[in-house]
Amino acid sequence: MTSQEIWTVLLALGLAAAVAFASTPLVKALSVKVGAVDVPKDGRRMHDHPIPRMGGLAIFFGFLTAMLLFVPLDGEKRGMLLGAVVIVVLGIFDDIYALPAKPKFLVQIGAALIAVLSGNKIEVLSNPNIFSPDPFWELGVLSIPFTVIWIVAITNAVNLIDGLDGLACGVSTISAATMLVIALLVSEVDVAVMMAALAGACMGFLPYNFNPAKIFMGDTGATFLGFIMATVSVEGMFKQSAIISFVVPFLMLGLPIFDVCFAVVRRVSHGQSPMKPDRGHVHHRLIDMGFSQKQAVGVLYVISAILGLSAVVLTAANAVKAMVFLLAMGAAAVIAWRVFLPNGPHSGQTPEEGPEEVPAPEEAPAPEEAPAPEEAPAPEEAPAPAEGKEEDSHG
Repeated sequence: MTSQEIWTVLLALGLAAAVAFASTPLVKALSVKVGAVDVPKDGRRMHDHPIPRMGGLAIFFGFLTAMLLFVPLDGEKRGMLLGAVVIVVLGIFDDIYALPAKPKFLVQIGAALIAVLSGNKIEVLSNPNIFSPDPFWELGVLSIPFTVIWIVAITNAVNLIDGLDGLACGVSTISAATMLVIALLVSEVDVAVMMAALAGACMGFLPYNFNPAKIFMGDTGATFLGFIMATVSVEGMFKQSAIISFVVPFLMLGLPIFDVCFAVVRRVSHGQSPMKPDRGHVHHRLIDMGFSQKQAVGVLYVISAILGLSAVVLTAANAVKAMVFLLAMGAAAVIAWRVFLPNGPHSGQTPEEGPEEVPAPEEAPAPEEAPAPEEAPAPEEAPAPAEGKEEDSHG
């Protein structure tokens, strides 16, 4: 890439970050005014007071501004932006009125179709079976439903991990940065600029979203981020001719993909609807293990970064080197876990609890006050019994 293209990428990132950062306070005031406020009312919520939740609108403003200024808009990109507008409008209404799941799902399919029919389709996949005589899979008529499923799935996957302060926005930043680096490596300038704009918009919003969050991005932001990353991966990553076209998108978006797959399997196995919310997501499990919100988010950031680095290495090297790198990073993560958290996140608290309960036996002297029965010989005197009853009544 030329130096001018590098500067374009950096300017797109900086402008998107500045616009998102500057517009977030305005979006926060608007959220309060229109009633887009998240009130904690069940065990799934991690906050204890109402917080505005339409912050994704600021991310959209930052991304859109950079896109319009630095990316030439062809038919595919116009279709992506139009679908994104539909997703954002749907998210705004959902943040205000809490729409049912099925109507939202249908609108998401419609938005995905807008992008797909504009040319954002997965038409060819590299065959992961290296021993097969056919290096590619031609999807043919299946390209439209396959791509729609991909876009809708990633859109909801990012939304599902939006359960802790800064989690979904931070993971999306890491994924967008991964796609940015890969696009630079394979000389996909437009994809690089779009991912720089998306990463910049997330970075501009994150200062308001870190724990303790001042504003949530809500469905407006989470579904928008998922939709853009899914669509751009179709335009950039899946159209590469190498094996990376099959593996890389799954590595870049590995955490939300795993979480949504696990959620669907968990709910179906319990006879529940796949769309029914619950408290079994990865971040909920970390909280239940005793991690604080910041610790849980940090763990998931590290996992996303490992997967992202593996995707970059796989793109720049071969599959063997990428697997060695992934195993090395996994081993390093396990070692770090054992060193810094040898007995769990609150390992230092357990020994202190025992000694505090030991003093309880000191209350045993109470039985020493029972010698009252020894005065039993007094029954020979008539007044004695009356005095005993009075003492009992005061005691």
